[in-house]
Amino acid sequence: MHENRRSSRIARLLAPIAALLAVLLAASSVAAALPGFAWPVQSLGNRGADVKAIQVLLLGHGIRVIYDGRFSTDTRAGVQTFQGARGLPRTGIVDAATWARLVVRVGPGSPRYPVLALQRQLNEKRAAGLTVSGTYDAATAAAVRAFERHVGLSVDGIADTTMWRYLVAHFDRPSFARGLCDYSVGNGAANWGTGAAIGQTEAAGGTMLAAGYGSLPVGDLGFEHGGDIAGHSTHEVGLDADLRPMRDNRDQCAWGTNYRLASYNRTATRALIRAIRSTAPGHVKLIYFNDPVLIGEGLATWYSGHDDHLHVRYCEAGHPLSAYRCAPTAQAQGSVSDSTVSATNSPGSGPPSIE
Repeated sequence: MHENRRSSRIARLLAPIAALLAVLLAASSVAAALPGFAWPVQSLGNRGADVKAIQVLLLGHGIRVIYDGRFSTDTRAGVQTFQGARGLPRTGIVDAATWARLVVRVGPGSPRYPVLALQRQLNEKRAAGLTVSGTYDAATAAAVRAFERHVGLSVDGIADTTMWRYLVAHFDRPSFARGLCDYSVGNGAANWGTGAAIGQTEAAGGTMLAAGYGSLPVGDLGFEHGGDIAGHSTHEVGLDADLRPMRDNRDQCAWGTNYRLASYNRTATRALIRAIRSTAPGHVKLIYFNDPVLIGEGLATWYSGHDDHLHVRYCEAGHPLSAYRCAPTAQAQGSVSDSTVSATNSPGSGPPSIE
């Protein structure tokens, strides 16, 4: 009898420990699967700082592409040309093998285009404040050394393949002067995301502002180097973005709302969801938002706790986590027209304005 009581008492004491160990093991298995500083795979439909780097690096290899930060059919064709010339599969997708051949060692005396790409990346990812000149000057060398220290690499002031990988994989932050505004839920500087996630969110915000709906409020994306974030089971890999729905008075930057309130603007929020999808074709995995009308229209998916914000999950071709991997059919069907690009950036019209 006493043995049974003792066993029961021990079982009750061990139960919380076992539960904690289970949680820790689950978390460690997810962490082990995270891409870390892996090359970000970019493909048709992506936008942002990493696409700009691809375009400038292609120009440096003598392949004419439109420089606009949009992975359009023009960029895909340029990537295929580059891949074919280097004996790589002509997929038109910039994967790890393509990135490794696309980047070049950059240091004093390096050619203009690779230096331009490096300077732009340092400005986008680390707010280096460099003049984008194409000259590897003392300020650029100092910014490279600062980045190497930041990510724990050997400090030599030279952008080799490893340093490039860490730089393009490093998360980006949005510009809140391009149709976006910031709102906080208590996680501090949690606005970091992949170059594509940031570029695509900025494009959606710009679309909404141009349509007269006001700026788009951006909440949590993730921390600078990813990882656990309070109040979220996701937001660890830089591809999740929380956005407020739109309000009737276009004052969503100052105040929140939810789909049940009179202040909620369903028409504008519908336009927002369409803008998110159209500015990242083939790269929106899901959108959680609980408005039953928009769910009925096939624009959103219900998920507990999403009455007052949209959760946008972007995806990446070949991502190691299936939850963030774009469907192959979506990639094949995605298309980005070049027709709206200014003629001043068209192939054969002279050097594009990269600065």
